[in-house]
Amino acid sequence: MLTLGIDTSTRVSSVALCDGEKILGEVDINVGMTHSEGLVPQLEVLLERTHIQKSELELIAVSRGPGSFTGLRIGMATAEALAYSLKIPLRAVDTLEAISYNLPVAGVLLVPVLDAQKGNLYVGQYLWDQGRLEEVEPVSILSQKEIIPLMEQKDRPVILLGECHRIPKKEGFLVAMAPESARMPRASSVAILAQENYEPGDLYDYFGMEPFYIRRSEAEELWEKRHPSK
Repeated sequence: MLTLGIDTSTRVSSVALCDGEKILGEVDINVGMTHSEGLVPQLEVLLERTHIQKSELELIAVSRGPGSFTGLRIGMATAEALAYSLKIPLRAVDTLEAISYNLPVAGVLLVPVLDAQKGNLYVGQYLWDQGRLEEVEPVSILSQKEIIPLMEQKDRPVILLGECHRIPKKEGFLVAMAPESARMPRASSVAILAQENYEPGDLYDYFGMEPFYIRRSEAEELWEKRHPSK
């Protein structure tokens, strides 16, 4: 199933084309937080390099967070508009799940973390079980100092993914970190996960998706102040 994946949850903008588990092309650009300026040209570059026409796409997949409020809004709005214009299915994928999908290692607890601002982190916990990625605990927000005690309580090896550099070091405590190439969200993982969870005939709302947040972000509060409901 020819799928376009989009991830704008962090400073890196990622787009990919996948057919099943085969990655046809992927473009990752560190754009800071200016996704609005580069996402559409980035998509055009991907389609040109892979010699794929928009009309050939069968599914659009986008990460829904947690992550950057502004980045997620831009990515989801772009995905919604594209899927609507092509009249093809649209699927949203949890960002931390997509990060964990980068590292198919059985027998270990995968703990992806992303910045939640104010010294906090979004934290996920996942395991590979019989070839499928399973969520162990719901995504939560913890302070940076709470991460190490959490990992010390686990009865199996832990591998950190995501923004690992935000976790403070503790003397005498060593933890494995995923290779840098697997730490951050990849649009190819978003696309493949969306295909795995897609069922023909599923209902979908082109403009009904909402970013996944555990708490209201400062950007979200500012947005509502500037755009009050009438």
